[in-house]
Amino acid sequence: MTIDKSWMTIRRRGSSNEFWNGLQHFLQMAKPFVNDRGFIKCPCRRCLNNASHQLEYLESHIFRNGFMFGYNQWIHHGEPATANAGTTVAGPSGGIHERDEMFDVLDDIISEDADEDAIGGPSSNEQYDDLFAALRSELYPGVSSFSSLNFLVKLMHLKVLNKWTNKSFDELLKLLKLAFPKIDLVESHYEAKKLMKKMGLGYSSIHVCKNDCALFWKENSLKDTCPVCSESRWKLQSGKRSGKKVPHKVLRYFPVGPRLKRLFATLKIAKLMRWHSTGKSKDNDVMWHPVDGKSWQEFDKRHPQFVGDVRNVRLGLAADGFNPFGNMSLSYSMWPVVLTTYNLPPWICMKTEYLMLSLLIPGPQSPGKDMDIFLRPLIDELKELWVHGLDTRDAAYENGVFRMRAALLWTVNDFPARSSLSGWSGKGYRACPTCNEDTPSIRVIGKTAYFGHRHFLPTNHHRRSNLQFDGRTERKRPPRRFSTTDILEQLRRVKTGIPGKHPNYGGGGG
Repeated sequence: MTIDKSWMTIRRRGSSNEFWNGLQHFLQMAKPFVNDRGFIKCPCRRCLNNASHQLEYLESHIFRNGFMFGYNQWIHHGEPATANAGTTVAGPSGGIHERDEMFDVLDDIISEDADEDAIGGPSSNEQYDDLFAALRSELYPGVSSFSSLNFLVKLMHLKVLNKWTNKSFDELLKLLKLAFPKIDLVESHYEAKKLMKKMGLGYSSIHVCKNDCALFWKENSLKDTCPVCSESRWKLQSGKRSGKKVPHKVLRYFPVGPRLKRLFATLKIAKLMRWHSTGKSKDNDVMWHPVDGKSWQEFDKRHPQFVGDVRNVRLGLAADGFNPFGNMSLSYSMWPVVLTTYNLPPWICMKTEYLMLSLLIPGPQSPGKDMDIFLRPLIDELKELWVHGLDTRDAAYENGVFRMRAALLWTVNDFPARSSLSGWSGKGYRACPTCNEDTPSIRVIGKTAYFGHRHFLPTNHHRRSNLQFDGRTERKRPPRRFSTTDILEQLRRVKTGIPGKHPNYGGGGG
């Protein structure tokens, strides 16, 4: 007997008798399969069969959060595992469609937004109507195994992997439309991007002063001139009196919170996000992951509340400049700021697919001393994640949702990039951030040279008395270790400079 499961994908649950009746039939079918304590797995979009509840709670959970996508054979609730192997289910608006892998993708996305009150009000999933329409639409008449959305996602993936231009992508879409007139596909790359953006993980475009003085963001978002140097936000369009305004610079910001939430939305990755709590090296002399290091252990001692939940995220930040045009004769420096998640095991955390691009800082000059101007959106979000956290659905945890917090442990960069990130100059007589005021340096033929490396040797080391280095015996002790109080006192004496590269305000580049 075929079971009617079309009610599972109805989004306006509060006003649908069909959903309510289907839910009651499901509960009656599942009732004989509760365990000896009266519990059974919950297939709502939040619990995803990872948590068990009493039957009456299943009713409220499913009605509030919706029925999970992809659970088309109710093997945990009374339906034989071998029956209906080729079951087709109704799409979100009733159209029959075979099982499509994009159902799982949309399930992950929608489950992150499963706190909507479905009773008596409009569904918050209306924003996904276009995605559902593309998901239940056949790519071509008679091709039920490939939805329009599935094909488009794969096509966009090929575009990225093979570095197709937007124009070449548009031409390919035109060719497909010409060769297959009945194909259900978007008309252009622009339309494809609009559709893909609804799947989440997009970015924000933030305008920047041409001299890097300030961002036109938050308190400056409505201004047309820079609050520091008074330069116009917009490029002058020669010969054009009207039209779309074009900013001088655009910072691309990729929010971190949604990306971290997406890691926990997938069962396999959600389990790996706990690896750091159990994967420490058994040999005290071997470090195969930062969790084995002293900095990690010191952080744990200082922040026991953060450590209390192993799912809280530990991040590292890397930044450096590169020339996107690959032409060394053209001076252009663009700076990506990338985050890595150290909760993951060492064979995964540094893989490209697990690195998160958070900022793309535009050129043509490097940010230099104005790096903090560009980092502001990221720093604000990291503060929010540290102090308040973010409600996150954990696919591998029976309680479903937890408050995820995140901490930035350190940065990974070369010496020039370190100067931009920390504010400590990498040039001059005191360039070493470790030696600080005690940096041993001299001027040699117009350049600064650093010596005195034997300072760090034990006082009785034989190389201290070796005259082959500079003809002298080394008697100096290692540089002082400056305390937190010393460093804060140094920072107190630092004069706050004017940001930017305008010659009359912030000065030249950093």
